[in-house]
Amino acid sequence: MRVVALPMRTRFRGLETRELALLRGPRGWGEFGAFLEYDDAEAAHWLAAAIEQGWADPVAPVRDRVPVNATVPAVAAEEVAVVLARFPGARTAKVKVAERGQTLADDVARVRAVRHELGPEGRVRVDANGAWNVDQAEHAAHALAPFDLEYLEQPCAGVEDLAELRERLRDWQLPIAADESVRKAEDPLAVARAGAADLLVLKVAPLGGVRAALAIAEAAGLPVVVSSAIDSSVGLAAGVRLAAALPELDFDCGLGTAALLAGDVAADPLLPAEGALPVREVEPDPSLLDRWAAEAERVDWWRARIARCHRVLAESGDAAPADG
Repeated sequence: MRVVALPMRTRFRGLETRELALLRGPRGWGEFGAFLEYDDAEAAHWLAAAIEQGWADPVAPVRDRVPVNATVPAVAAEEVAVVLARFPGARTAKVKVAERGQTLADDVARVRAVRHELGPEGRVRVDANGAWNVDQAEHAAHALAPFDLEYLEQPCAGVEDLAELRERLRDWQLPIAADESVRKAEDPLAVARAGAADLLVLKVAPLGGVRAALAIAEAAGLPVVVSSAIDSSVGLAAGVRLAAALPELDFDCGLGTAALLAGDVAADPLLPAEGALPVREVEPDPSLLDRWAAEAERVDWWRARIARCHRVLAESGDAAPADG
């Protein structure tokens, strides 16, 4: 096990440093990066994904490249061009909105700048991380309408609110994507059954691995966008595997986020080129593992966390990787 603290280029999800653990198994490296505030029950899914990645055979892909979107944090409008330049060839951008301490006017200015940079042929989607209520989301949708949005991602937190907003926006033909309502829900299929979303955002680690995410995609019967959880290139490789294994992939995926990191664990990180990522394994570089190594007390913290989360998996019968 190695624990690293990777610096970020721009504050994102409230983080300036991404701390995570890497586990080496017989099949390669797996990543355990559950956010620090998550309890053991939630974090155990992330550990299951790391075990699958390091111990189970990979799922066979049906494509060898995955198109990715640019990810624009809640930066000032004048910083947008610099952020987009880190995603060469990307035709789609996901823009963070509803940041605490900012206003809808800030969001409009940021999205306007993204639309200007991408031009009329580019695709722009926004992600509110469930921060709006239904009325706020409807108001924001009106304010952002001039920029021809591809979809709204998790505009409201609850499934009922998403369903109501989707009904209000039905005549607009503005799709609703569900993220937290899938990965943080006891029942990840509830949002699909409720008719509260037009597509699902799937992330490998929170859902317990590639196979678990594929099962959700199949059962939901909705289009899927594969996204990351601010992973290192090791974790991103699993996300690319998921996207590459989906029978259909109609949307660009949020897997280019290594571009948001100022440091990574691989000498050849999974960075976007010509708007896509290749399907390949990632081997951490020992010198980079040393360079970004976390302090000893943080290593102890992660080791204890892994032990606790593994007990959660063992009690549920999910501690062993799926047969490959």
